[in-house]
Amino acid sequence: MLSNHAGNLQPSRGTARVIRLHPQDDVVVVLDQMIAGTPVASEGLTVAGLIPPGHKMATRSIAQGEAVRRYGQIIGFATQPIRPGQHVHTHNLSIGDFARDYAHGADARPTVMAAEPATFQGIVRADGRVATRNYIGILTSVNCSATVARAIADHFRRDIHPQALADYPNVDGVVALTHHSGCAMDAAGDGLKMLQRTLGGYATHPNFASLLIIGLGCETNQIPGLLATQGLSDGPNLHTFTIQDTGGTTRTIARGIELIREMLPQANAVSRQSVAASHLRIGLQCGGSDGYSGISANPVLGAAVDLLVRHGGTAILSETPEIYGAEHLLTRRAQTPDIGRKLVERIRWWEEYCARNGASMDNNPSSGNKAGGLTTVLEKSLGGIAKAGSTNLMEVYQYAEPVRARGLVFMDTPGYDPVSATGQVAGGANLICFTTGRGSAYGCAPAPSFKLATNTALWQRQADDMDLDCGGVLDGSRSIAELGEVLFRRLLETASGKQSRSELHGYGQQEFVPWQISVIT
Repeated sequence: MLSNHAGNLQPSRGTARVIRLHPQDDVVVVLDQMIAGTPVASEGLTVAGLIPPGHKMATRSIAQGEAVRRYGQIIGFATQPIRPGQHVHTHNLSIGDFARDYAHGADARPTVMAAEPATFQGIVRADGRVATRNYIGILTSVNCSATVARAIADHFRRDIHPQALADYPNVDGVVALTHHSGCAMDAAGDGLKMLQRTLGGYATHPNFASLLIIGLGCETNQIPGLLATQGLSDGPNLHTFTIQDTGGTTRTIARGIELIREMLPQANAVSRQSVAASHLRIGLQCGGSDGYSGISANPVLGAAVDLLVRHGGTAILSETPEIYGAEHLLTRRAQTPDIGRKLVERIRWWEEYCARNGASMDNNPSSGNKAGGLTTVLEKSLGGIAKAGSTNLMEVYQYAEPVRARGLVFMDTPGYDPVSATGQVAGGANLICFTTGRGSAYGCAPAPSFKLATNTALWQRQADDMDLDCGGVLDGSRSIAELGEVLFRRLLETASGKQSRSELHGYGQQEFVPWQISVIT
């Protein structure tokens, strides 16, 4: 089993600093740039060649074709003989097929719930839903109405028009979430269903006090059809209209501005109150990952997730291509065998999807991931699922489906962060937690996005975009459990209204990217 690394990870002391993650590993991760001839006392060997920080070094002789392990699990197969002390990376390691024992539910264990549930200051809607933010939203049925939607939202931007919301301090903003789809697609196909499900999830998200949906008028994704499939209807908090019916761009913008002005007093009439942490649904993301992601930030997030689940909350793990090769570690934790089988079904769908499109699952990791020390998707996946902590897998959802289960769940999404997080928020995530090793500038309105740096060098270089430094795990100055507790408390503060770095920079409107799987004609 993959370790949750829930303790101090003590790097070796002496000439070379390295981290061994599992006794059975064939590699260690170096913490500093290594040059040939550097002794590694903890492993009893000498570095053979240049090895960048965050990358892997072989600790034994590995024959061509032999499996290579990190985290005690297979991360790839040697494409040539590898000597002890050599750099292990894309030049001598590649993905390969191997049998996985899914053992559905074999490691499922009851979760010990917290005696005194944690709380945060949330916004309770009239129907009992709990929000972490208070926005007015503008959605578009089609890309053709994106310009007017943005023009309406820009009228209320505090950085452009400081007085527009001066009388409404409890409104976090007016945001336009536009996309590049909605037409030239099969009216009965899965692509339109997925788009409508995504828009419906945002339209009913508790972080929106009220909403406009604007269309052009002749698109495939007709607004009446969208409302019908999603169980929505026009009312005081939801107004829908099209450019063609309203009479063009200028009139549509004017109408939208006037409607939002009418909505603002009611949207502002809210106050925060103490609510249980069980109302938190956190989407788990990693982007710009590096060789440290699976050692520091991801396990720290996993420790916080375990605390969240103990307090009755929900964590949504996603990015199906980035659990590939490690999915057997999740199926073993499935609450029931059927839940484990649902996860494997999604893996099989991705294998077929890639095959018919001439793609490879090992297209991930990205070039930046590889520069940071990750070699194969298997290695990336093993580090990625550390975000999920150690509790049972309670359910598996398709993209943008409403998340109703409590505890750790999985949502099928691509690995591309904006698309993945969009699905999570559509499913009900009211906070996003995002780990990064290479650096990220990302937000996800209407849900706040909280970012963790895997290493202190990144924290110092890009502190303007980061919310928590997890680099102390690498040098042994902080434990994963300790930082997990810190993160959990910081997430409660963020849910209570404290702005994250991405919010302070105004990120979130451009990052709404629904998954497009339909044929565009």
